[in-house]
Amino acid sequence: MLNLSRRHSATKCGKTKKRDCTCPIWVTGSLHGKKLRKSLGIRNWESAQKIVRDWEARVGAAMVSVKEAFERYIADCEARGLRSETLRKYRLMQRELLGEFGGCPLDAVGIEELSMYREKWTLAPGTARTKIGLLRAFFHFCLERGWIEKNPALLLKHPRAVHKPTLPVSDEDFEKLLRATEHFPVGGAYKERTGERLKAFILTLRYSGLRIQDCALLKREKLRDGRIFLYSQKTNVPVWVPIPEVVVKELEKFDGEYFFWSGQGLVKTTLGNWQRSLERLGKIAGVKFHAHQLRDSFAIGLLTKGVPLETVAILLGNSLKICERHYSPWIQARQDILEDAVRRTF
Repeated sequence: MLNLSRRHSATKCGKTKKRDCTCPIWVTGSLHGKKLRKSLGIRNWESAQKIVRDWEARVGAAMVSVKEAFERYIADCEARGLRSETLRKYRLMQRELLGEFGGCPLDAVGIEELSMYREKWTLAPGTARTKIGLLRAFFHFCLERGWIEKNPALLLKHPRAVHKPTLPVSDEDFEKLLRATEHFPVGGAYKERTGERLKAFILTLRYSGLRIQDCALLKREKLRDGRIFLYSQKTNVPVWVPIPEVVVKELEKFDGEYFFWSGQGLVKTTLGNWQRSLERLGKIAGVKFHAHQLRDSFAIGLLTKGVPLETVAILLGNSLKICERHYSPWIQARQDILEDAVRRTF
């Protein structure tokens, strides 16, 4: 037999203990032979009654809290060998969910509670979609283990997102960036050759199409016969990317196992250092850009010269669907077909 009660707050509710107060609801009693006394983590009386009825109807149901479930989920993710970046996202969500629901049982977290949690987000549509995907993955894990009867996160709808056309760095702006490397302040781990290494870095980004992390961790052994070979960190797809001779010459100026990393410290720290250097370079050159635009310049340069989208997708280490979403307006063959269709109506 389970009993519900409110733990009244002296500051919010006062001594009157109003029937319509919103103080947290607790459950006490015995469930399937086990003593139980805990907060439900909710304040709606009808919802609390439904949860208790469901518990009593499920013979031998496992009482797993959000905290316990997420701890086991993180342990499972680590055992599966997920990337550190992915684990960092899950740990961030773990802190948020514990702050939101605490020791609340999983059964007490429904679509209404998740909707209220999402209303507190101040995220871009793309980031919100990713976060909803993480929530769905966590609750799917709980569903597979029989801790809940359905996945409440599936009822969360994705925000409306408008995909803006990808804009590359123009040739004129890229020349400004190259000239600005000559005036870049001396400092950091590379001392007097900071500007030279930064020039090699943006040339590699522009003519290889690498992501900034792949470029920052580029090893010397991956450069062979004017080509760069690597596994994309994001997709684990093997990619050979030919680069111009001028880029090869710039890279060969430097010694060490890595071109743009000392090999010491955290990868996240190195990535942050290069992002700040590129931002500072843009201010010196008077060009507003980010590293991914150089990757876009590489892709769009190929598409406008008639290279098939499938080939570009392989070189970028992306799926065909992702490339079509971002680069569809730049596909030269498709544009020619559209123009011919219009001309036939003249």
